[in-house]
Amino acid sequence: MSVQIINSIDITEQHTTHAAALLEAKRLAEICNACRYCEGFCAVFPAIAQRRSFDEPSLDYLANLCHNCTACYHACQYAPPHEFSINLPKALAELRAESYQKYAWPKPLGILFERNGLMVTLAIALSLMLIMFASILFQEPDNLFAQHQGAGAFYQVISHQVMVTFAATSFVFSALAIVMGFINFWRASKQPLRKLFKPKPLTKAIKAAVTLQYLGGGAGQGCNNHDASYANTRRYFHHAMAWGFMLCFAATVVATIYEYGYGVISPFPVFSVPVILGSIGGIGLIVGPVGLLWLKIIADHRTQAIKQLGMDYAFLLLLLLISITGFLLLGFRSGSAMGILLTIHLGFVFALFVILPYSKFVHASYRLAALIRYYLEHEQAK
Repeated sequence: MSVQIINSIDITEQHTTHAAALLEAKRLAEICNACRYCEGFCAVFPAIAQRRSFDEPSLDYLANLCHNCTACYHACQYAPPHEFSINLPKALAELRAESYQKYAWPKPLGILFERNGLMVTLAIALSLMLIMFASILFQEPDNLFAQHQGAGAFYQVISHQVMVTFAATSFVFSALAIVMGFINFWRASKQPLRKLFKPKPLTKAIKAAVTLQYLGGGAGQGCNNHDASYANTRRYFHHAMAWGFMLCFAATVVATIYEYGYGVISPFPVFSVPVILGSIGGIGLIVGPVGLLWLKIIADHRTQAIKQLGMDYAFLLLLLLISITGFLLLGFRSGSAMGILLTIHLGFVFALFVILPYSKFVHASYRLAALIRYYLEHEQAK
């Protein structure tokens, strides 16, 4: 009985907090709609100007359209300590964090967003233990600490079947969960799914997303990272991380083609295409996360959702650990440490894919959906 009472209190507090966040975002959107001083800063303010009322799906849309550049906060004449206390970036950041949980698939797993830092740690530990167990169960235990060289060296530590099973399962689940979350978010807008594929809005949205257009501020001058001064630093670090991730994914795709298409078995030579792509991508996944972690530490926390920071830090640290262990594996793959390094590296990689749909990564898909809707509305308003 006591557990049921505690759970009901937690649910009530959660709903009360969510309702308060919605009311605050609605209040600020209405004031900004009347003022319109910041209309040229980003896509959020033209989207606000197209509305006369703000329901929950509309506020979720605005929250994911916002890139938290904070230019509007530093430009606003009604920002604290003014009695209006306008802090739109923080209000939208709080709603944005809640929207990740709201539209997650499967819905019960959306709770992972609330305990993301802990769940990342648990997922990593579980993945490491499972891979270690699988490597010992299906192979000779001594193989883990032995020296292996030449084609198929990795599979002497962890069998090909086990590695493929882990990779395929985690990837397929992650991709499905992200796509379903994207669809859930889009359906809340009451727009037909077919409108996602209108060429003009889709092209503009992809261009804005790929170039991080709205991390450049209204005139491309950048974000206000920790004060009223502008800088494109965040944009550059974000590019390094995003393209680093894509290059590492491309390296995996090329490696799969090599193995299944041409019968060339890993580990590949240092100057092969998969290793070169992975190395360049790995550098991006060190520079980007380290830079973004630094910016988060020095940032003005008045404009951030504090409860989201744990999720941000966990995701960035996980990407960083994947890259570092990848380079260690590349450097020591001919020695007896290869087995342990391979196990640790794959543990981090599989953990990433397991938690990907419930990490900060989903902001990319929701933001793309929000940008498509923005350009679609802009086209319809003409």
